[in-house]
Amino acid sequence: MFALRGVSVRHGRLSALEDVDLEVTEGERVAVVGPSGAGKSTLLGLLNGSVQPTAGRVEVLGRDLATLRGRELRSVRRRIGTISQQFDLVGPLRVVHNVNAGHLARWSLQTSIWSLLRPRRLNEAEAALRRVGLDDKLHERTDRLSGGEQQRVALARVLVQDPVAIVADEPISSLDPERGREVMDLLRDLVAERSKTLVVSVHAFGYARTHCERVIGLRRGRVNFDLPAAQVDDVVGASLYRIEGQPAPP
Repeated sequence: MFALRGVSVRHGRLSALEDVDLEVTEGERVAVVGPSGAGKSTLLGLLNGSVQPTAGRVEVLGRDLATLRGRELRSVRRRIGTISQQFDLVGPLRVVHNVNAGHLARWSLQTSIWSLLRPRRLNEAEAALRRVGLDDKLHERTDRLSGGEQQRVALARVLVQDPVAIVADEPISSLDPERGREVMDLLRDLVAERSKTLVVSVHAFGYARTHCERVIGLRRGRVNFDLPAAQVDDVVGASLYRIEGQPAPP
């Protein structure tokens, strides 16, 4: 599904990722963890094509992204759903329009504009919102919803998009613990029931172990560990998050 081959990303003298090699296979649920500045968002950006590598090769669905242009590149990106920590919703629009944004890669410009006047595919939008527990919010203004509700609208948008893989960058960072748990449960269940691939970055280390099958730890732009979730214990976590200059835990 995804492969990074010797990938580095640099911004001037600063290195966001350094010589990363990893693969994610179809149907895996993978958590990416690490301290702030470890390169988590950069890694996920490589997977959805929003970040370009300085060195190395990024393969998505078996295609080298650097060799793709125009329609071929859009076709690959359309099959990757993205959920960001900022939600990427248009607040003044009604919920139905933000959910229907999942269709935009398939719709023509004319169809997209007309749908703003008279929403299309209402049954699909309502079904997606029902799945995330928000079918009564179809015609609400999005910016009147709570943070947890807005994140569920973002999940409904991805359901409508129906990608083969979902890349979620800190999807619960701005939510309280209870709303965060609900969103992580929904995300896990949605990808499991539809056999989709999930790569999600989380600060809450516990969710990496309980909601994913595999955990990749990043530290200072490098892969610190890549283990089955069952093998990631508190000692492994403490080593990943230790403060520089302090000894690693025994």
